[in-house]
Amino acid sequence: MPDHVHVLTYGAALDADFTAFVKAFKQRSGYWYASRFGRRLWQAGYYDRILRSDEATEAVARYVLENPIRAGLARELGEYPFAGSGLYEPLALTSAWDRQT
Repeated sequence: MPDHVHVLTYGAALDADFTAFVKAFKQRSGYWYASRFGRRLWQAGYYDRILRSDEATEAVARYVLENPIRAGLARELGEYPFAGSGLYEPLALTSAWDRQT
């Protein structure tokens, strides 16, 4: 999305630190952006939500995948170039999305 980002993530270890993850993500991407465009990328703060079930996770994944469609940036799932996963192949994401249809 041009004006915000959705990230669905999970802690892979018991000592995973979400706050440190967000700080590092914003710091690294913000530095890259500022060095190229000469202005800040991120506002202070962020909104987070803890998901406690697989159903909730699939619903949120669907929301995130549909966001570019709702915004008029894509017509169908998989068309928006910045939507995807470092863990799941596009076919697996599509399957999860189809189960919610």
